Amino acid sequence: MKSIVSEKGQVTIPKPVRDSLGLQPGVAVEFFEENGRLIGRKLVTATDTVSTVTGIIKTTIDVDQYLEDLRGPVL
Repeated sequence: MKSIVSEKGQVTIPKPVRDSLGLQPGVAVEFFEENGRLIGRKLVTATDTVSTVTGIIKTTIDVDQYLEDLRGPVL
């Protein structure tokens, strides 16, 4: 498979390669040169526990109102 480098230095990774490596939008890829070859490697980041659960609770509660109910009015 081949790909052409654009004027901006961009290259399209062929779909079979993206599928094989699980490259989805937003996945980081690291590039480096080794013995005259261009190597690209998918970066696997450690799972951040907080990021894993952020946004999973869907609610319509007004946060400011909730805090005021919990703590009392702001003086």
